[in-house]
Amino acid sequence: MSTEQHTGEGFSYTLERTLDVPAAAVWDAWTVPESYAQWAYAAPGTVEMDVRPGGAWKATMVTPDGAEFPLTGSYAEVDRNRRLVTGMDVPGRSEQALMTLELDERGAGNTHLVLSQTCDTAEERDGAEQGSTMLLDSLTAFLGTAR
Repeated sequence: MSTEQHTGEGFSYTLERTLDVPAAAVWDAWTVPESYAQWAYAAPGTVEMDVRPGGAWKATMVTPDGAEFPLTGSYAEVDRNRRLVTGMDVPGRSEQALMTLELDERGAGNTHLVLSQTCDTAEERDGAEQGSTMLLDSLTAFLGTAR
């Protein structure tokens, strides 16, 4: 499920999934470098994560055509198994682009995931939403179950 909106402060999107795994499994997939590298289109050996408020992360993403893009950022909020706000450094921009991952465990082994981001332009939002949709599809396949 996807929703898009334009606010006075930017262009937002929200993606939602329900996964048949505990919130801790989703959290670990997103915050353990070895796991993240397996599903997030990262080049092997390029993922580093210091998952704490203010901690840095970096990864080199690989596109389907083989192009590599080094990314860096830091964590703005960390609430284990519940909420992760990740900042990404954007060239030419003083503030990081923030992406929010919220996890809501709904019974044993069932987690509702909400991923959202606000961008400066509709074009940026559309690109970020497309990339995030690909990430969630890959995460779902990595974890092996969704509904």
